[in-house]
Amino acid sequence: MTNRSPGRAPEPGPAPLDTPLDIYDAVGLAELIRNGELREKEVLELVADRIATRDPGINALVATRLDEARDEVARGLPDGPLRGVPIGIKDLYCDVAGLPSTHGSRMFEHAVAKRDADLVIRYRAAGLAVLGKTNTAEFGASASTEPALHGPTRNPWNPAYSAGGSSGGAAAAVAAGILPAAHATDAAGSIRIPASACGLFGMKPSRGLVWNGPRASALSVPMAVSHAVTRTVRDSAALLDATAGAVPGAPFATPAMEETFSAAVRRPPARLRVGYTTVAPDGTPVDPEIAAAVEEAAALFERLGHEVRAAGPSFDPDLPGRALDVLFGAGLRGLVDTVVRARGRALGDDELEPMTRRQYEEAAGVTGSALLHALQETEQLGRTVAGFYADHDIWLSPTLPAPPPRLGVLDTAVPGTADAIARYTVFTRIANLTGQPAASLPFGRDAAGLPIGVQITAPHGHDAVVLRLSAQFEEAAPWDWTAPWPPVA
Repeated sequence: MTNRSPGRAPEPGPAPLDTPLDIYDAVGLAELIRNGELREKEVLELVADRIATRDPGINALVATRLDEARDEVARGLPDGPLRGVPIGIKDLYCDVAGLPSTHGSRMFEHAVAKRDADLVIRYRAAGLAVLGKTNTAEFGASASTEPALHGPTRNPWNPAYSAGGSSGGAAAAVAAGILPAAHATDAAGSIRIPASACGLFGMKPSRGLVWNGPRASALSVPMAVSHAVTRTVRDSAALLDATAGAVPGAPFATPAMEETFSAAVRRPPARLRVGYTTVAPDGTPVDPEIAAAVEEAAALFERLGHEVRAAGPSFDPDLPGRALDVLFGAGLRGLVDTVVRARGRALGDDELEPMTRRQYEEAAGVTGSALLHALQETEQLGRTVAGFYADHDIWLSPTLPAPPPRLGVLDTAVPGTADAIARYTVFTRIANLTGQPAASLPFGRDAAGLPIGVQITAPHGHDAVVLRLSAQFEEAAPWDWTAPWPPVA
């Protein structure tokens, strides 16, 4: 697993790496802009060129606002810590005024947002230049981004393969060097899955740390969170600094930070107790190369001075899938029925993809008591898993049990795809139900050249610990986030 350190000029490769986008991460670009060494307009035009030349091969972006961004840059962006850095917004429950909000579904094909989501407002306040919307699986329901509405997003490492999902557009755009960072969401692994598939850092924050109103979802969809996919750990920390923080009336809260996340990642973590496992909770087979990567990561953590042993949380392996089926189905049913009632006409035969349609129809049988039981089981899972962290600070595991699949393998038109997706999310979905922070760390590539990710999970509210350990790991085993660029260039 030979990789280069992010933020440094890469070694010569098949394609010239001679622009700031090739050499610097988001924080590095912001520093250049702040010091007057680079203008926001220059960065914007570099990204515009990348969109024109690289995106057609991977289909990461579904809508852009380049002219509007040019006008905003000309008028002057807010003087925030990330001023002038471009960012893409996932086209799922995160509105950008004037841009489509399709959620990857033909049901919302013509929907256009009237206002910015609260999260976008915070991005703008940090000085970020919002450039467009990235592709997503329909309603975020798949672990591969292949919506019928916009078509599949291709993996920059090999366009025949999936970029992961449901934030596949975000991850592909960053991995392909189009954007330095991109917003993403995660309800069962949708940040960490594409981060692993595309060779990026992807962190799911603790429940309650990042809010994205005005859409009410925290109680109705308690497993979903928003954050980003990035090239470096410090970029993820900087974006958390820009977006984290409770809002009035929030039903969940996380412990207050004594310092910024950006300051936290500059200090190594204390000696941590790391338990690791390569065995899936439900018995799903784990690819040997991925299992070997976890073993190697465990050995690396031990060399870094941490206490490491083979161990993992114990719980009913059927519970996560059972609870998620009910919670997601009920949320989907409520969303669709609300829209159908508001427009006064029945749901069209082709407005939902086959898998989503089946989930919608099956959810008609979800009773109030069934929904309550799923929420109670979710709470019990959190309590059970918390017992593991009485003796451990970190759980190290695979991010995914298998390499990224070829496009079409997780086709939502094929019966049984929902079960295949459930097996693919066996390691990621747990943290969504328990509310814990978890991150996928890129750790080399497999024999086919596709990235491998390993996952670390910590107790709720210990987001700074995840970031510190990730930064220490990144320094000890740096990865080359420019490697996928030559194929798409």
